[in-house]
Amino acid sequence: MQSLRDELVAIADRHDIDRLGVCSAEVFADVREVLHSRKAAGLSADMQFTYRNPDRATDPSRVLPGAQSLVVAARSYRRSATPVAIGPTGAAAIAEYVWEPHYAELRVGLTAIADALTAAGWKSRVLIDDNALVDRAAAYRAGIGWWGKNSNILIPEAGSKFVLGSVVTTAPLEGADEPMGDRCGPCRRCIDACPTDAIVDDGVIDANRCLAWLVQSAGSFPLEFREALGNRIYGCDDCQTSCPPNVIADRNDTPPPTVGVTAVEVVDLLNCTDDELLERFGAWYIPRREPRYLRRNALVVLGNVGEAASTEVRALVERYVASTDEIEREHALWAASQLGYDDLVTRVTEATS
Repeated sequence: MQSLRDELVAIADRHDIDRLGVCSAEVFADVREVLHSRKAAGLSADMQFTYRNPDRATDPSRVLPGAQSLVVAARSYRRSATPVAIGPTGAAAIAEYVWEPHYAELRVGLTAIADALTAAGWKSRVLIDDNALVDRAAAYRAGIGWWGKNSNILIPEAGSKFVLGSVVTTAPLEGADEPMGDRCGPCRRCIDACPTDAIVDDGVIDANRCLAWLVQSAGSFPLEFREALGNRIYGCDDCQTSCPPNVIADRNDTPPPTVGVTAVEVVDLLNCTDDELLERFGAWYIPRREPRYLRRNALVVLGNVGEAASTEVRALVERYVASTDEIEREHALWAASQLGYDDLVTRVTEATS
């Protein structure tokens, strides 16, 4: 088994996997209890990821009967942003982990690991960004990192900017001796940095307040958090960019420049057709695959960062105020109010009264 494990480590190195750990495939009983209790308390909002079926997401044998081990991988997505030209409608920021297709690249590496296990006579299955497994719990058990107060896994001297994935296998691989102890200490910078106070306790996130979830949730964007959204179109990195291990990692080892898109001009997004939006941003989680929610987020951003004196901004808002889609119209009206276009608001109000 040691030679097999050495082979897996070599495969990980060839596929730019930064950390590899192994743990048992026993039920994550403590995490299961946490998921159930937070769901019952309403902290999961309408989030389905791992909350849809906590019993399944915490039992690897549901994925692969006879599972004995998890091979857990972490791949860094730390990059430096490329400059983005900012027009009158503003540049909408994109979360760092989706600048490049890191999950797809991690899947290639984990598939190679699974193939090696299969060739050695063991069954295996790759799980990446999947409802079937709480990946952070697996990374913690495998000794890759500790639970941060922002609920992310923090890796010593490297921080939290990693995508995670696992191979569930019937191979009886020797796991980590024990999970890593807390290294956050009294630090609470992530808690203080959260723009909506969504970190309600150490390691506890209220999804009802978390911007990273709200941009992916269906329905109206909560009124009380629209200004806090700022220029974010997808995701929120504040609890990570404020985290000392990430700050130190960036300072000690300058990240390579990204080859991906770090922001999008709001006017471009709001001028796209449905098909164009799905083609450009289809890799994102979009509620019900309905482009209206990308426009909803963009209209909130426009209300926050658009130049009110711009004729282009005015034309966009006026166009969406007249939209037949109630979500688009509602958020366009909010943007109009934020930008001081009181005549547009009055016109619509009088027309519907």
